[in-house]
Amino acid sequence: MGSLNVEKKWVFPLVMSSLICVFLLATSLNMGLISSLHTMSSFLSIFPSHGMPNQTRISFAEDKFKQFSPPSPRIPRFAYLISGSRGDLEKLWRTLQSLYHPLNHYVLHLDLESPADERLELVSRVEKEPMFAKFGNVFMITKANMVTYRGPTMVSNTLHACAILLKRTRDWDWFINLSASDYPLVTQDDLLSTFFGLNRDLNFIEHTSDLGWKEGQRAMPLIIDPGLYQTTKSDVFWVTPRRALPTAFKLFTGSAWMILSRSFVEYLIWGWDNLPRTLLMYYSNFLSSPEGYFQTVVCNSPEYVQTLVNHDMHYIAWDNPPTQHPHTLSLNDSNDMIQSGAAFARKFKRDDPVLDKIDKELLHRKSGSFTPGGWCSGNPPCSKVGNLNKLKPGPGAQRLQRLVSGLVMSAKHGENQCQ
Repeated sequence: MGSLNVEKKWVFPLVMSSLICVFLLATSLNMGLISSLHTMSSFLSIFPSHGMPNQTRISFAEDKFKQFSPPSPRIPRFAYLISGSRGDLEKLWRTLQSLYHPLNHYVLHLDLESPADERLELVSRVEKEPMFAKFGNVFMITKANMVTYRGPTMVSNTLHACAILLKRTRDWDWFINLSASDYPLVTQDDLLSTFFGLNRDLNFIEHTSDLGWKEGQRAMPLIIDPGLYQTTKSDVFWVTPRRALPTAFKLFTGSAWMILSRSFVEYLIWGWDNLPRTLLMYYSNFLSSPEGYFQTVVCNSPEYVQTLVNHDMHYIAWDNPPTQHPHTLSLNDSNDMIQSGAAFARKFKRDDPVLDKIDKELLHRKSGSFTPGGWCSGNPPCSKVGNLNKLKPGPGAQRLQRLVSGLVMSAKHGENQCQ
């Protein structure tokens, strides 16, 4: 009887403990079920929904960057790379002055072949120019790259400048690469006013899939660019065996000079679907890769084909038969340059009289000063800054507008779109 009383004393605590355990177990299972359902719902949401209108679809990172920017009501801004080599200091400085506008951004590069005193002199001039100090929009690559113009180092240098511009500021719409041998045929106000009404995603890249003789002499040979691993410049050299044409992508060729949208520049640098990196490795052994890399990337990217305009915005004259380098322009080419409607021309010798003619008749620029625009104020002109949002386009804008309008119209109808 005593033992029975002891057993009864343990019944109540045992029952209560069991009830509490059951309650906790049920609660944890319920919370686990809710969590599992939530996890399953999130997992299922990555798949396309069929007949489930209320289901939210997850966006991938790639989708975010493929959304093209809407038209902007503000004045566009350009980001320039102006590059040169040994002996190009004065040419580069003159080209910079002719192109300068406070709204734009500029990266300058004298390659590793340039003497140290030339690069230091350029740094000193940039630092001492009050306008550059005021706006902080002129930057020099002080750690110079070696650039062999027939090899991939020119592509690498261009991408380096793009990366710098993306890091320094988001306040630009198009990237333009020029050399010290280039010169503008229109003022920056002409260029800004012409591009003001354009879709900011347009890319001006001369391109064709007709490789012609380049198929056998550039695409199939393998070259090594010593500029990738040496500190002194030397020409590329060929190695064996030759290679077949690729089957994973189609090759295109064109001009090494271009105007690229910010969206496309971001794609080149970030390469979220890996195509830009794959093609960069392929073109590292390609002769004159600057004339193929950008064309092949854009034409093998379905989301960017629709943004192409088949022109490099340059006037370039070639000898007959054409050689490796274009004809050097002179006063005899003045009328053809103007009639072309192009924004830029190349190539020019240092201080050639034709540059003085362009300054006087097209840019209205005095020696040693900036090209006048609506932003200019003070005496002498452009020594002070007036209204940055004021544009004063001239006849050059009309010529450029005619050219660009026709090109954009052709692009809209699908003409020359990577065919």
